[in-house]
This record gives sequence, structure tokens and C-alpha cells, in this order.
Amino acid sequence: MLTAENEPRQPYKNYHDWYSNQKISDLFRKSREAESVFRKTGITFAVYGKEDASERLIPFDIVPRIISGPEWRRLSQGIEQRVAALNAFLDDIYHKQEIIKAGRVPRQLIEKNDAFLPQMIGVRPPGGVYTHIIGTDIVRTGENQFYVLEDNARTPSGVSYMLENRETMMQMFPELFYQNKVRPVENYPKLLRRSLSGVAPPGCMGKPRVAVLTPGSYNSAYYEHAYLADQMGVELVEGSDLRVIDGKVAMRTTQGYEAIDVLYRRVDDDYLDPLTFNPDSALGVAGIMDVYRAGNITIANAPGTGIADDKAIYSYMPDIVEFYTGRKAILENVPTWRCSEADSLTYVLDNLPDLVVKEVHGSGGYGMLVGPTASKRECAEFAKKLRAKPDNYIAQPTLSLSTVPILVKKGIAPRHVDLRPFVLVSSKEIHIIPGGLTRVALKEGSLVVNSSQGGGTKDTWVLED
Repeated sequence: MLTAENEPRQPYKNYHDWYSNQKISDLFRKSREAESVFRKTGITFAVYGKEDASERLIPFDIVPRIISGPEWRRLSQGIEQRVAALNAFLDDIYHKQEIIKAGRVPRQLIEKNDAFLPQMIGVRPPGGVYTHIIGTDIVRTGENQFYVLEDNARTPSGVSYMLENRETMMQMFPELFYQNKVRPVENYPKLLRRSLSGVAPPGCMGKPRVAVLTPGSYNSAYYEHAYLADQMGVELVEGSDLRVIDGKVAMRTTQGYEAIDVLYRRVDDDYLDPLTFNPDSALGVAGIMDVYRAGNITIANAPGTGIADDKAIYSYMPDIVEFYTGRKAILENVPTWRCSEADSLTYVLDNLPDLVVKEVHGSGGYGMLVGPTASKRECAEFAKKLRAKPDNYIAQPTLSLSTVPILVKKGIAPRHVDLRPFVLVSSKEIHIIPGGLTRVALKEGSLVVNSSQGGGTKDTWVLED
């Protein structure tokens, strides 16, 4: 919010003027009201492995994160370039594999990767779109440099929190939205349905029927699945509600089974079709991959997209972007050491206390080591894991992440954040929602923003020019 000279930064000027005239006690009352809204609405997430707290209320901070119009334009250009490259990369590795032949990405990194699905070789999704919904995690350093932290190309979550955060802020602080020209995000469900309908199979007659496939109410993101289905005005279904009939995937209704054209799936690849993947899966639909290969249903995101957000592949993203777009990446990667390489592994083991080490298929802040906050014992134990399975890890430097203000007892205080903008891709356009989900590390000094690890969220404002 403030410059080194203790003056408000331009995007925050109107908000700072308003904040300076508020009583802290009133702001805390508003904060409690927001918590009450979230609790009544049921905005929770599940924490796996926590028997005493399987459902938690996601912490919400009422001080918005504000991004200027010019900053957002720079970010949007980089995100659009990256998303286009990711879709081109996926199409290539499941077809001609030109990037492998050119030596830009090692063949073994693709073919021996658990996220690469041989069943998708030669399969081109309707409209040629693989990643229909993408969440790109971005951080900004103290030097005002944006970096992409990771690409979420499988089933990115968190958009429901973005929408609920905005709705709550508009209810509690309507005057702020009159004083600040904040770009809207509340049309996301409408845009999502339009985007999904736009990639319906070629043989679809009339208005495409869309449904959301959920693993069920015990999934950590079930609230979001139900919320998005409701907001889009489509059915929320589980695998038991679906079956293959006459070469189509059909949904059970009160009028009998009716065919589905587009399935927004929130079920992992391995559980999608017991006839093709995990035979013990009860979450997917037996035979859906045959229907998919025949071009009679669109699955969003496409099976096999996980290879695009693998953290080992991430380290090659500058090459991938340049290979498919012909231009240098606008948004830079965080420098990354691939522990599968002997020299990199040696460096990482020698410098564990200064690095952040992540599992290549990990998410949610699980299975990682934050060296600067880890004890000697934790580093030593993690080193054993690295030596035992180096291919499973990458390492990155500990960045000096930017901070934004949060509300504390004494007023406001700085906390580290990241940003997950959401991107919708159809055969005709790439639509980047102006804002996204800001995740904030509520603990002083912490760099871990994941809600499962004690982080919270806040509303993200992108200002009109």
C-alpha cells in the first residue's frame, strides 16, 4: 500500500484516503461479519490428514489487494502468451512431438512422466483445446518483478473463493466500489459456461448440455464444484449418475437418461474411466474415454493435461514458450534446479537451508521443504528423500516476495502473497478474468500461502485505466 517514503502507492490512493478515516474497531466488526457470511454460506475446504478438522472456514482478510490497469495489462499479455504455448505444447506432445525432435525438451521427461497419458496420443479434443480452465500462480518480488510460480492446467481450484470474496466485499463496502473503478469478476460463471459451450463436439445439435463432474462431498473442493454448477445453471453429477448409452455419455434425470455434450470434470485422470485407467475407480464413468476418442463428448480439462503443470516440465517453460510463439517469454520463471540432474542435486543438497524444494506432482503446499524456516533435523530428513528419489523433486531459491496489507489488531501489517488469475480458453479466444485469487500468508514472515497450510484469501481489485 505504501512506498518507502510512507506515501500511498497510486493504485491504493483512494483506498488509503478512505482507510485513514476508519476506526479499527469498525473494521474488525466488518471482519467478523464477513466471517459470519462465509460460515452461513458454507464456504469451507477439507484438510486431508486432519482428523480433528476435516472442514475449515477459509480465512478472509477484508483489505483488498489492488492492481493498477497498466500492471494488469503487462500481466495479461504474459499470461495469454503462456496459455497459448501450453495448449500448443500439449497438442504437439500427443501428436508430432516436434519439440522433442528439436531437442528442446528431453524425450524421457515426457514419456516417463506419470502425468503423460499414452492413451491420448493421436487424440485431438473438440476445438483443439486441451486446457480450457487454467490457474496461473504468479508472485512479485520486492524488486517489482513478476514471476510465474507454477501452471495449474489440470483442475485448478479457488475460483469460487474469488467470486465469494468479491460478493462479500461489495455487500459490506459498497462505497469503495463507487470510489474505485474496479473491473468486475462476477460474470465468471457466465463466461465459463459460454467458454465450455464453445468447445462442444462438432456433432452437437442445438444448445450444448453441460455438466460438472465431482468426486463427491468428501472432496476438498466440493463446495466449489456445487457452487459453479449452481451459478452456471447446469447439473452437478457424480460418476454413478452417468453411463455410456448409444455412444454418448448420458446423465440420469427424472425424464430418463439424457446425453451430455460437455463435462467439466473435477476428477483426476486416474479415476476418470475404470476401463482405461484405475480399474478400482468408482468416481468416473466406464467407457467415457471411448466416447471421448470418438469425438462425442468434450472433457474439460482434457485428460493428459497434467503433463503441462508438472514442476519438472515447468523448468522448461521459457523454451516451450519461445518454441511455439517465436518470442521470448514475457513472464519469467523462477530459477529452478531439476534434482534429477546430478549437478543440480549436489547443489540442492549443499544448499537446502536456503532453498524451497517441491515434489514435481505436488500441490497444496504438501510434501515441500521451505529451507529458511526448516530445522536442521527437517533438512536432514528431507535430504534422505532427495537422495532416495531425486526425480521426484525440483528446487527454487527463496524469493523476496512482495507484501500487501492485512488487518491486524494494531491496524494493518504486511504479509506475503501470491496471485492466481483464472483463464478461460475456447477455440476462438483466451479470456483472462481481471483479478483472480490472492492467497495470503497470515503468519508473520511466512512464505506459505496455501489455505491447507494456514493461509487465507482476499479480494483482488484490478482498476480501470
